[in-house]
Amino acid sequence: MKGYLRRYLQVLVRFFPLLLAFVRDRRRFLLFGPSRQVSKAVHRDRADRLTQTMLNLGPAFIKVGQVLSTRPDLIPPTYIEAFATLQNEIPEEAGGDPLTVLEAEVGDRIDQQTVETVAGGSLAFVYTAEYEGEKIALKVRRPGLVPIIKRDLRVIRGLVPLIAPFANERQRYSLENVTDDFEQIILDELDFQREAEIMAEIGANFADDDRVCIPATHPDLCSQRIVAMEYVEGEKITTADALDATDLEPTELATLVSRTFLKMGLVDGVFHADPHPGNLAIGADGTLILYDFGMSQRLSEQEQADITRLYRSLVRRDIDGLLNTLIALEILEPTVDRIAVRQVLELVIENLEGQSTVTWRAIITELFSMLHDFPFRIPPNVMLLVRVGTVGEGVCRSLDPEFDFLTVTQSFLVDHGFIESELEALFTDVQNDVRASVPVLARAPARFDTVFGQLERGELVVRTTPTESPSGGDPAVGYAIVASGLLTAGAIFAFHEYPLEIPSIVLAFVFLGQYLRHRRIG
Repeated sequence: MKGYLRRYLQVLVRFFPLLLAFVRDRRRFLLFGPSRQVSKAVHRDRADRLTQTMLNLGPAFIKVGQVLSTRPDLIPPTYIEAFATLQNEIPEEAGGDPLTVLEAEVGDRIDQQTVETVAGGSLAFVYTAEYEGEKIALKVRRPGLVPIIKRDLRVIRGLVPLIAPFANERQRYSLENVTDDFEQIILDELDFQREAEIMAEIGANFADDDRVCIPATHPDLCSQRIVAMEYVEGEKITTADALDATDLEPTELATLVSRTFLKMGLVDGVFHADPHPGNLAIGADGTLILYDFGMSQRLSEQEQADITRLYRSLVRRDIDGLLNTLIALEILEPTVDRIAVRQVLELVIENLEGQSTVTWRAIITELFSMLHDFPFRIPPNVMLLVRVGTVGEGVCRSLDPEFDFLTVTQSFLVDHGFIESELEALFTDVQNDVRASVPVLARAPARFDTVFGQLERGELVVRTTPTESPSGGDPAVGYAIVASGLLTAGAIFAFHEYPLEIPSIVLAFVFLGQYLRHRRIG
């Protein structure tokens, strides 16, 4: 408890100047006074200071910053951009020496004399070593890291009540669950046995695809602190000469990256959630190599179906489908004002269509910024998929600045039968309209017969509420109503196999003539 209190005060002191600045934005003199406008440059400076503070506070805060970089329901775009830099900037002094873990876990099963350091991360180091005459890679968790991270997660949970009173209603809605989300994602990433199992599962899903390489695992060496895998060498995907030794063009490689991650999320239901450039490489034979499956996730069948509908609705600009999917994914509450949200979504689509280039990041930014008046939160699985889209698209556009993620997504959805081609979609829409109209058309003759009978007997009455007391009736109104009804019926009958629209339109003109005659007499 003593260590917790010391750490809590340390973290509070580090963040206090920035917290004070944010509070003063709302009340210049803390408890009273007007709000103050802050320039974008000031926010960028604050975001950079927050990023550096998280780096200095260690692995738990680095991971929190990475997670926040995909939470537009909590922080503005300027801070999202700054926190996104936490993907690669990692202090190497956190925790103890991972070699002690390697010795304790695998002992003399590998030749310790052959161990060489490859890379360091916030949670682990990567080594190479000789095992059964083969060169393998070993991802080794830093020792003593779990208690430190659990303590820091408690500190973060303790900071939320201090932050919540200064957040707006929308942000408070997300803060209620955000610490649970952080904790689950970070603790999952600390379980290397889980990572090895997911890595093997994804590898099996791509076993028949010679364009994608997932290093095979060595289960007999894997544990909660070690992932042992095949050593696969490749060139970092964003390296200038990465494609020189292959036959791939930048656009072709970007398309392969996108379709690979779309397959994981929409087809397989288990996906790598951290596609930053350090985790993607190109082999000498042009294969796409994926590393580091610590941040990964499985989707339930229902989540997978809902995510697929989300992509489908965005690609097809289906407002109602998008609204229903946002509710199904628990981003929006079922009790939300659907009419108001629908109007917002229509505006989002309209704004996006007015842009020359539409990116996944632009869609997400526009969507969530326009929903700021409604309470919404991003569940962990959805958040990770948003991260895959934004980070992955950034990689693809670094390869090909003109890369169109939406076009590739639409092509993928068509190829896998999630949506129809444009012609099939049009045909399906027409079929649905006809199917909905058939019952109405079938009942139309009987209804017209009833209306004509009422007209003959003088039983048809139209009641209106006048704005002022009428001085007398207007017999011509009935003819005008019947004429307009017959014209509408004629338009409907135009789709019927029999030429019923002809007598309907003729009768409409007869009643229209009666209306004009009575108006002249009146």
